[in-house]
Amino acid sequence: MKKLLIFMTLSILFLGSCREKKTETKEIIREVHVESPDKTPPPPSEGALERAAKKVDDKVNEEIDEAIDEID
Repeated sequence: MKKLLIFMTLSILFLGSCREKKTETKEIIREVHVESPDKTPPPPSEGALERAAKKVDDKVNEEIDEAIDEID
């Protein structure tokens, strides 16, 4: 009788702890259509490298212009 009681107690513990805990999650996706007041596309944004390259190009062009002026 004692063995049966221990067996039943252990089986209840194992069966009770093996249950999956279910959590329900809902995923909500909304699509929003945004209209801009004007139909022109926005200008492409420049990255840091493009801005730095433009500054360097401007400086190099100025130096080239000065060298050409000295030759004339």
